[in-house]
Amino acid sequence: MRRKYPRNRDIEESILRVLSQVLVLHPDELPSTVITDLESRGFNTTFVSIKRIWRIYRDMVLKGKIYDVLHVLRENSRENVQ
Repeated sequence: MRRKYPRNRDIEESILRVLSQVLVLHPDELPSTVITDLESRGFNTTFVSIKRIWRIYRDMVLKGKIYDVLHVLRENSRENVQ
């Protein structure tokens, strides 16, 4: 049986799961941890790129869905959006 590809919402859920389960996470570990979480949930992660994960993370921070707990976004980029 073929596994389905994750939508952006599925990646958002995995980012939230990873950030809530791991106490200390280095920014370099986020993409691989999210991909592992997606695979454990039964998704095909062949076409999930690191750039896509970081874009979704950035969008979640800018929309106010999550706080930038990894401190990877600059203050200027958040101020320009608001």
